[in-house]
Amino acid sequence: MSNLKPSENSHGAGKTKKSHKYIFVIGGVMSGVGKGITTSSIGAILQSKGFVVNLMKVDPYLNVDAGTMNPVEHGEVFVLDSGLETDQDLGNYERFLNRSLTGDDYITSGMVYKHVIEAERALKYGGKCVEAIPQIRDEIIRRFEKSAKVNKSDITVVEIGGTVGDYQNVMFIEAARVMKVMHPNDVAFVMVSYMPVPPMLGEMKSKPTQNAIRQLFSYGVNTDIIIARSEVPMDEKRREKIAISCSLPTEQVISAPDIESVFDVPLNFEKGDISHILLKLLHLRKKQNETGMKEWEKFANVVKNTKDTVDIAIVGKYFNTGDFVLTDAYVSVLEAIKYSSYKLGKKAKIHTVNARDYEGEKAKNADFKALEKYDGIIVPGGFGESGIEGKLAVIQYAREHKIPYFGLCYGMQLMVIEYARNVLGLEDANTTEINPKTKNPIIDIMPDQKKLLEECNYGGSMRLGAYDANLEKGTIAYEAYGKDVIQERHRHRYEVNPEYVEKITDAGLIFSGKSPSGILMEIAELPRKEHPFFLGTQFHPEFLARPLAPHPLFTEFIKAAIKIKTK
Repeated sequence: MSNLKPSENSHGAGKTKKSHKYIFVIGGVMSGVGKGITTSSIGAILQSKGFVVNLMKVDPYLNVDAGTMNPVEHGEVFVLDSGLETDQDLGNYERFLNRSLTGDDYITSGMVYKHVIEAERALKYGGKCVEAIPQIRDEIIRRFEKSAKVNKSDITVVEIGGTVGDYQNVMFIEAARVMKVMHPNDVAFVMVSYMPVPPMLGEMKSKPTQNAIRQLFSYGVNTDIIIARSEVPMDEKRREKIAISCSLPTEQVISAPDIESVFDVPLNFEKGDISHILLKLLHLRKKQNETGMKEWEKFANVVKNTKDTVDIAIVGKYFNTGDFVLTDAYVSVLEAIKYSSYKLGKKAKIHTVNARDYEGEKAKNADFKALEKYDGIIVPGGFGESGIEGKLAVIQYAREHKIPYFGLCYGMQLMVIEYARNVLGLEDANTTEINPKTKNPIIDIMPDQKKLLEECNYGGSMRLGAYDANLEKGTIAYEAYGKDVIQERHRHRYEVNPEYVEKITDAGLIFSGKSPSGILMEIAELPRKEHPFFLGTQFHPEFLARPLAPHPLFTEFIKAAIKIKTK
């Protein structure tokens, strides 16, 4: 039996308001059908109703954070202001809420078990036998409650990663169940399930969803709302069938067919009256300061009605996974491009370019002139040697042929290396990440990180999170931001070597953004009189791009691309 009492936990973390509400979003049938977008949409809707909402992601894996995971396997690593490396769903949450999240809005099994084991080693359990029940479960509840307290929110929406039936997420579902038992009027469960339409049958099948609901019920959890995902809208007959078999009112089964734009999801949910249903389930009254979804609806209409295109190439190496092309590794970059394009009345047509096609033997037959069909080229962040020479070749071509170029993190480092090689004449200029013995280490590791790497301590061994930078007036960067000091998010180990800054500057490349100390180079660019847009950032501006607040540097890049297209 739980050690918890209503409104408190076994670690004495203090009381939370009895009126605080929790919504748990759980997946059914299969992963990848939209739990993250559902969570984001519910958050945006409730926020528009005047409630203070915080969104949380539960990742059941044993990694302490997402920092060491391969982006091909797991998708993009998203970095918060705090420096915490998280799942890309946190990026969706920030984009839909149009605000930054905290480090308390992310939980992994690794975090939970690490905390409990360390507490046990420090005798904080008073010599008790430490077990999954209650210690692990109660630590999960403590984190849910702490996030609510830190955010001072009215409602917490928690997305539990994976799918019902996964062994890894059972403990998180158990924690949610206990919270429902202790606070029956303050907790609601939403299942995002899949309704397949097998081509050979030609009809929508509800049985997989019914089985998923029963599986969740076997854990002691009753589903309050079912989001029925499918390629086509669900008919009333199947809606009623699911409602009856799952003991729900029909209105609490919401059809969620595939749509052209994810930005229509919250609007479609509202058509299904989801906010009214949730407020009723959570015993909440409407707020007087309701703002509605007018701004969101306006943006969604722009997305649907914009026809003119701008062609942008993403030159990366994390594209191939088996027979498929993966874009999840660069999802924030892709979204940032879209937001700025829509702001300028264009729809971004994004092309993936594999850097490996422009290096080694392939480079001899590579059609570099084909790059001129793009209005702009982006080299995003990354690690390792693979594809680097191909990226450098593309960067050189973009510089010499006046194609707007935007380098992000590694993309800026490579831009500086290319300039050093082909303008300064330092043929062996390189990064020590690739060639530790290079005679011209244009890019080198930060001294205080070398010890961590020598100890093979790779997790959290980078410059992570939000840092200030001072901008130089009269530059493209200053023109874009319109202010002297900015704050942006970082995720990298290597920096422009201070010993080469003067030489590079004398050769014409401007470092228009620098750390407050003046030691770290944050933005590099060529003057506009020499190139329409040749700029790179050591930070990741894509992490702060939002639908209703596009990032200024991406907007400036798209402006340059549109001018090229017009010419």
